[in-house]
Amino acid sequence: VQLQASGGGLVQPGDSLRLSCTISGRTFSSLDVGWFRQAPQKEREFVAAVRWTDRSTAFSDAARGRFTISRDNARNTTYLQMNSLKPEDTAIYYCAARNRGTLSSIRDNTRYTYWGQGTLVTVSS
Repeated sequence: VQLQASGGGLVQPGDSLRLSCTISGRTFSSLDVGWFRQAPQKEREFVAAVRWTDRSTAFSDAARGRFTISRDNARNTTYLQMNSLKPEDTAIYYCAARNRGTLSSIRDNTRYTYWGQGTLVTVSS
């Protein structure tokens, strides 16, 4: 299974970005997909995820209300729409996938088997 994340870049505070994660190598529709991020000198943290079974979603407190996550099974792609970006959103964003699981464990990065290479998001004026 290969995950390809894209869409990062340099933006100003208040701007928007949409990240994409395209999965190949197995049936996309049977996978839960999550986004995580890692800022310099910090631990990797959960951002958002969407389940395969019912498309239910989960967000971190930092992301809730500003970010949305969606999936297009026909394109094997998950999107993370990020609005009202702040300097503290600066990080490398990783998409990850796992076999379908519980919503209660969807924030746990140790539950994800497959990882992409990351895309850098920089929010700065």
